[in-house]
Amino acid sequence: MINECRAIRPRRTWGALLGLLAGAWAIAAIGTSPGAPSATLLTVSGPIGPATSDFFVRKLHDAQEAGADLVVVTIDTPGGLDTAMRDMVQAILASEVPVVSYVSPSGARAASAGTFLVYASHVAAMAPATNLGAATPVQIGAGGPPVSPQPADQNQEDGEAGAEKEAPGTAVERKALNDSIAYIRGLAELRGRNVEWAEAAVREGASLPADEALAAGVVDLVAADIPELMRLLDGRKVKLRAQEVELRTEGLVLHELEPDWRTNLLSLITNPNVAYLLMLIGIYGLLLEGYNPGAVVPGVVGAICLLLALFAFQVLSVNYAGLALIALGVLLIVAESFVPSFGALGLGGIVAFVIGSVMLLDKDVPGFSIAWQVIAAMALAGALVLLAIVSFAVRARRRPVVSGVEGLLRETAEATEDFEQHGMVRIQGELWKAVSHEPVRAGQRLRIRKVDGLTVEVEPAGD
Repeated sequence: MINECRAIRPRRTWGALLGLLAGAWAIAAIGTSPGAPSATLLTVSGPIGPATSDFFVRKLHDAQEAGADLVVVTIDTPGGLDTAMRDMVQAILASEVPVVSYVSPSGARAASAGTFLVYASHVAAMAPATNLGAATPVQIGAGGPPVSPQPADQNQEDGEAGAEKEAPGTAVERKALNDSIAYIRGLAELRGRNVEWAEAAVREGASLPADEALAAGVVDLVAADIPELMRLLDGRKVKLRAQEVELRTEGLVLHELEPDWRTNLLSLITNPNVAYLLMLIGIYGLLLEGYNPGAVVPGVVGAICLLLALFAFQVLSVNYAGLALIALGVLLIVAESFVPSFGALGLGGIVAFVIGSVMLLDKDVPGFSIAWQVIAAMALAGALVLLAIVSFAVRARRRPVVSGVEGLLRETAEATEDFEQHGMVRIQGELWKAVSHEPVRAGQRLRIRKVDGLTVEVEPAGD
């Protein structure tokens, strides 16, 4: 009887565990059933660059594939690169899922490129104490000043005065400005938002806080947080590419997506300071491998770093004149150790290096400039290398000669036999013919006075 009870207890335990597992599976199945509404929450924070664009486009596509009912994008950005912003706008315009841009939390902003994202979204919302605007483009890569904003009424006056009076700035700057104006006007007309203010944000750099943006028809909603945003979105109709849909946000399950390893890696590589350091490591590594063939490690590390830097510069907007000046500066600093220029090459290399570093990336693009501390540190390192090279050269110049005729004159000889005028002496383990004007005894220490071919003139060294 006791044995039967012991056999029944394990069966009951296993039965209870199986029941718990079945219940958990059922609950999970109900929570993830295809009929349950779901939304994806994405975050656009900091400068908009290749990493942000890649993450946004991929996750928006994944949300469509997963059948999400809504995509909410929280925005807090000072702006960024034009190419990355346009990729994100194209993904929003081609999306089959409604995209809601939400400038939050309080104190955040959607400046420059962020304004274009807000205008492109199906629904635009802001949190209290946020702002958007200041979307005037800057000229990247040419080393010129940013595009000068110009009021719209001034343009009209210029047009009435005569076609020969053009807007300030170069032709390239005017083209960039007009292109951005046409782009944001098209987005505003597509979404039914304030077209005039959109143009003013680009042309004049205008900005608006949340309440004024709502009153001006720039955004659709003002919500304090995500729950209030979901409540205000419920029942709202938005127009997608092919149809008009009504948003149902009651009971919506919100899934927040964090940046994955690919986004973090791309963000690290495309950081201007990291790309700058990778380029220098690559150049120095290949130079060390060229001067020390067979070392392998400097060449491998240098090649990898240089390729990564070239990839970063490909997706970033760089000034190639600055890139060439940096490479020239490094080469001149290294050449100082091979050419006796007494510091002239090295000094010119440091100047070219610093100027090229300042010119490399446009400092007017938010978040995409090289920190002056990094430039100063690299210039200081180059100056220390130059100082070491010059000090070694001066020290070598002052060092006594230890080879050749000059070196022999500083050595002492030892007589191997007795002789009065001609005989043999040993110098550094070698036998030399010797001439002396005084008698010499075997084993006597002699001072070398003169070297004539393979014959040395010696005299007694004394004490």
